[in-house]
Amino acid sequence: MLNNKNIIIDFKAISPKDGDLFGGRNPLEVARSLEKAGVLGLSVVTEAQNFGGSLKFLRDICNIVSLPVLRKDFIKTEKDLQDTVDCGAQSVLLIVATVPDIEKLYAKSLELKLIPVVEVHSQSEMEIAKKLGAKVIGINNKDITNLEKDSGTVEKTVELIKSAPPNAFVISESGIKNRDDAQRAIDSGAGAVLVGTAFWKGEFVV
Repeated sequence: MLNNKNIIIDFKAISPKDGDLFGGRNPLEVARSLEKAGVLGLSVVTEAQNFGGSLKFLRDICNIVSLPVLRKDFIKTEKDLQDTVDCGAQSVLLIVATVPDIEKLYAKSLELKLIPVVEVHSQSEMEIAKKLGAKVIGINNKDITNLEKDSGTVEKTVELIKSAPPNAFVISESGIKNRDDAQRAIDSGAGAVLVGTAFWKGEFVV
């Protein structure tokens, strides 16, 4: 059954599809409130050009909460991983569709004691995650190569989770519009849902 312990809230200042998400709110105050509400963790987008993020913002979030924090960005290099550690995050997103040498960066993440969340959006990408031995898999219901401008739905999670490794913790990401969507993802076998736009637009309450 869905509860706040299944929910990760995504801190993304700008959505290429929906525009400004924070709407003048102080995201640090929101982070503190979410910790009190008992959510599973926070996700922080650090990509600047399209999503309005920064490493400073990641560091600020990590400094004020004791929750696990996932860094979301187009990670490309080992330096990106070290920057993630230096900011205080516990986890990093490795997107199969965009990481040039995912085997190397996956191994380096583990070496740095980061939890790599391997993101997939197709059956072929799920096979790559399985070959990596990924313990945490994010199923993106939207297409990140199109900056998530498509109208993806939780049905992508329902479809792909059937072929996920049985011992993997699966996170359903993006396209979660309400608690019914979130419950459907959990019922399909996901351990958590990552909610961003719907939360910031007030359509998803924790």
